[in-house]
Amino acid sequence: MKPDISTKVGPIELERPTMLASGILGISLEVFSRLYKDGAGALVTKSLSKEPWDGYPNPTIIGVKAGYLNAIGLSNPGAQYFAKMIESNKTVPIIVSLVGSIEEDFTFMIKQFENVKILGYELNLSCPHVEKVGLEVGDDPNLVRKIVKSIKSHSKVPIIAKVGLGSSDYLETVRAACESGIDAITAINTVRAMGIDVETTRPLLSNKIGGLSGSAIKPIAVRCVYEISSKFDIPIIGCGGVSNWEDAVEFILAGASAVQIGSAIGEKWTDIFSEINNGISKYMEKKGFSNINEMIGIAKKF
Repeated sequence: MKPDISTKVGPIELERPTMLASGILGISLEVFSRLYKDGAGALVTKSLSKEPWDGYPNPTIIGVKAGYLNAIGLSNPGAQYFAKMIESNKTVPIIVSLVGSIEEDFTFMIKQFENVKILGYELNLSCPHVEKVGLEVGDDPNLVRKIVKSIKSHSKVPIIAKVGLGSSDYLETVRAACESGIDAITAINTVRAMGIDVETTRPLLSNKIGGLSGSAIKPIAVRCVYEISSKFDIPIIGCGGVSNWEDAVEFILAGASAVQIGSAIGEKWTDIFSEINNGISKYMEKKGFSNINEMIGIAKKF
C-alpha cells in the first residue's frame, strides 16, 4: 500500500503537502488550475492590498548565487479586483495572501471574499522591502494581536500568519499570533538583502534593498521551523529554498506539516510539484512511514 501524502495544516486539509508560495506566478486562476492539476496541494496568491499597488520600477528581480534578489514592491490589482477574478472558482484550493498596515485594511479585504470559495488567508507579516507593511507590522506584536483578532472575528475560513526575520525577535511575532488565535504559521519569507554591480557601482535593484530567496536561505528557514515547532503547539508551513524532495522532507522532519515552493519554479516550472510529491512518497515507503503525520518533527527527538 502506497504511503498517504495528504496532510493537515490545522483545519486546512491538503491532498498533497506541496504548495505554491506567495508572489511567484501572479494571480491567474487559469495558472492556479494548471498548478493544481500538476500536483500542488494549494496555491497561495500574490499579496493583495486594499487598493491597487504599482510596485517598484525595474529592475525588480535579479539572479544571484543560490537564489534571487527581488524588490517587486507587492504590485497587485487590489483585493476587490482579484475577488472578482476568482469568483467562478469551484475546485482549486486557493489561499489568499493579504498585506496591510492597520486592522481596517484587513477587514475591508476579507469582506471582498465573503462569497468566494477559498481555502484560507495568509497574512503577510514579513515582506522585507515595503515600508509600513510586512516586517514593520510583524515587528510589532501588539499590532499583530489586534490584526489577527480582528480578522478572526470577521472570517469564517482559517488564517495563517507568514513570519520572517525583521528587527525584533520573530518568535515574539509567532507568540502574539498564537495567543490571538491564528490557525497556522508560515516560516519564513525572503531575507532582507542587497547586491551591487561592481562595473556600474550601482545597487542591482531599483529599490536598493530587496529580499533574498532560494537555496541560500533554506538552512535559515529550517532552523526557524524547528524553533517554532519546539516552542509552540501550532501547525507550520515551511517556506524558503525548497527545490527537491529532500528539502521538503527536511522541513517536515523539523516540524512542518507542508511546504511552499517559490524560486525553484523558475527552473522546473510545474513539474516540480509532482517531482517532490513522488520523492516524498518514495522516501516514506523506504522509511516505513504510512502518513505525513508520522514524520512531522522527528528531528526534535535528538
